Amino acid sequence: MEYKIGIIGLGYVGLPLAVAFAEKYDVVGFDINKPRIVELNGGHDHTLEVEDDLLRSVLKNNKEEIGLYNSDQLQDLETCNVFIVTVPTPIDENQNPDLTPLIRASETVGKVLKKNDLVIYESTVFPGATEDDCVPILEQVSGLSFNEDFFCGYSPERINPGDKEHTVKKILKVTSGSTPEVAEQVDQLYKSVITAGTFKAASIKVAEAAKVIENSQRDINIAFVNELAMIFNRLDIDTVDVLEAAGTKWNFLPFRPGLVGGHCIGVDPYYLAQKAKKAGYYPQILLAGRRLNNSIGPFVATEMIKLLMKDGRVVNHSRVLVLGITFKENCPDIRNSRVIDIIRELEDFDVSVDVYDPWANKEEVKDEYEIELIDDLYSNEYQGVILAVGHNEFTVKQISQLKGSPLIYDVKSKLPKEQVEARL
Repeated sequence: MEYKIGIIGLGYVGLPLAVAFAEKYDVVGFDINKPRIVELNGGHDHTLEVEDDLLRSVLKNNKEEIGLYNSDQLQDLETCNVFIVTVPTPIDENQNPDLTPLIRASETVGKVLKKNDLVIYESTVFPGATEDDCVPILEQVSGLSFNEDFFCGYSPERINPGDKEHTVKKILKVTSGSTPEVAEQVDQLYKSVITAGTFKAASIKVAEAAKVIENSQRDINIAFVNELAMIFNRLDIDTVDVLEAAGTKWNFLPFRPGLVGGHCIGVDPYYLAQKAKKAGYYPQILLAGRRLNNSIGPFVATEMIKLLMKDGRVVNHSRVLVLGITFKENCPDIRNSRVIDIIRELEDFDVSVDVYDPWANKEEVKDEYEIELIDDLYSNEYQGVILAVGHNEFTVKQISQLKGSPLIYDVKSKLPKEQVEARL
């Protein structure tokens, strides 16, 4: 079978996948964000997930050759026979799964779906979402019948934003399909571009469940060390010292305390939790981990306030510099960054807060969090500094040149212990 692949959603997940497939197949990258399409067809990716040279190398010059063509026009998807959906799956203000992007993407695919087409979902969902929530939309919009006229697969994304070592082709891919034959087809399709290989799951629901517990497991493990940090803070013991000592045992898991945000770890547990509650089980550990990790931002801010007070500084006359607003180091992604919890808690104490981040897009931060990033670190005096994100640019030398002899709280344990007042 000759494949023409449509990738629906060209963000942190979709674009690297589209580029990987475009090295061997004819690919249409589809996104409703027109400025994003213009940017990508110009050979630039502002998320920095794909290097510009690589992106330009796969862009099509004409319709006859294999490669990538990006579009926001539905008709450009009409000749595709494989559709891969890579849209976000966020949560709402009540921490409930929001399937709106997934539903709209399914409606889009349904409008161009034809007999014998294949639809593969990569978005993180709860078990059953593909067949129970997405397939009915595909059937309704297209007028076709599932597993008779068209087929589905699920292959969960494992992209780690900002990670230049574990790129899409180097991460083993879990695959699945709606029939045994389709499962093999999906597996072989991914195997043709994923150098790390594939693992064929027993069913679509198994693949969905496997994905959602990957990040839930990390969330729970980080919650454990975050709780340890709170305990050791009261016992006046350095948490990193303890973890380094315990880490000398061969089977000790090397997790570190910190803020837990982003589009995966801080979100995925809620998807599984909602499905569990609908099945009549109220999850204990899943939600306890979420509550604990969501408390870290306010905890850090409160510790900063204590440092200021113990040093005799007037809290509501203090200015604190927060270094970093992205959800992780050396990455421009600001989605679900929990640094905002630190900032809001400090502002509740009437502390003036400046935020500096050389990786973040100023307009995106303004739109998402109503925060104006500063450009100059040295125009104001600071009573406190919180190193919230471990960007490579944040160094001892840079921080030592700040005015005001600020007290330093190191969330990431990036700086030497003797040069900070406290760390998580």
